[in-house]
Amino acid sequence: MSTSVDSNSPMPVSSVAKPQRLLRFRPLHGVLLLAALVAPLVLTSLAGGSKAFEHVAQFPISLLVLMIAMAALCWNLNAARLRLMLNGRAGQLGQRGALGIELAAKCALCATPGGSGGPATLLLLLAQRGFSPSKGTAVFLIDQGCDLLFFLLMLSGLVAMSVFGDAQWPHQGLVQLSLLGLALLAVGVSLMMGYLPKLLRTQRQWLAWIRPSRRRWLVRRLLRCRHALRMTLALPKATLAAMLALTTLHWLLRYSLLYLAVIGIGGHADWLWTFLTQMLAMAASQFSFLPGGAGAAEVGVGSLLLPLMGREQAVAAVLVWRLISYHLYLAAGAPLLLLYSARLLRQR
Repeated sequence: MSTSVDSNSPMPVSSVAKPQRLLRFRPLHGVLLLAALVAPLVLTSLAGGSKAFEHVAQFPISLLVLMIAMAALCWNLNAARLRLMLNGRAGQLGQRGALGIELAAKCALCATPGGSGGPATLLLLLAQRGFSPSKGTAVFLIDQGCDLLFFLLMLSGLVAMSVFGDAQWPHQGLVQLSLLGLALLAVGVSLMMGYLPKLLRTQRQWLAWIRPSRRRWLVRRLLRCRHALRMTLALPKATLAAMLALTTLHWLLRYSLLYLAVIGIGGHADWLWTFLTQMLAMAASQFSFLPGGAGAAEVGVGSLLLPLMGREQAVAAVLVWRLISYHLYLAAGAPLLLLYSARLLRQR
């Protein structure tokens, strides 16, 4: 990858300056993580009862193995994308090493509220390979930019299909309104990001109603997002195409897990509807204070599946989906995260 890296990245990297502070265990984080782990089981017990657990117990083993294999393939696709972004600039990083970094960073992301631990862990692990924090930040921003481009394209297609096509989905009016709202929000944010420097210089009063600390946080997020898109679009066309192909394949596979979970418990749903369900529910899960959006993600997906199947089936499908798409990420990444943390603390 021949893109240049600017050291004036908008993302603060002070969090990686003191690894001991990053790796220090905080009891509150432990309590929140424990709540996130048990939330699917509690919600399943309350909403579905014993019948929901019976559906889970009867889930086909072959289909469960397929879902696990798909999750593992998603990890490897992200690892390949990381290697493509680094392009040999972090030493001899093979697929196995990139996979270890990917799993550890994803585990930290899933284990912290708002995913705040993911970026810091990625920067820290790259720094251990001699990759400077500013360059590591650029890699993270490009990674986020690829995801953002994929979801903008998918959102545009879903809006067009819902408004101009003959798609018949449950809650058709509500879905169309939600999609249009998301599309308008995406367009508004895109326009604002395009003119953000000018707005910040000439129209400061448009953020005057927000308190200063929150205003700085919002401006940093907007600048970071703008920087990510600019860096991503500035990549060589061949590199950008390869990264977008890996990104597309990753999200198509990962968002197919819910569809397989529905099939496994004997339900019926259109693949596109399960994809849309996850997009809307995961957007709503950003408002959850628990790691991984626990609680909000289960309730959001379950409520959108209810019109297509019984309550016990919907709850069982959500439980299987979360076990593969969230808990499995924690289980696979936790040993690697602990191993890297122990090595780092021994070095210090």
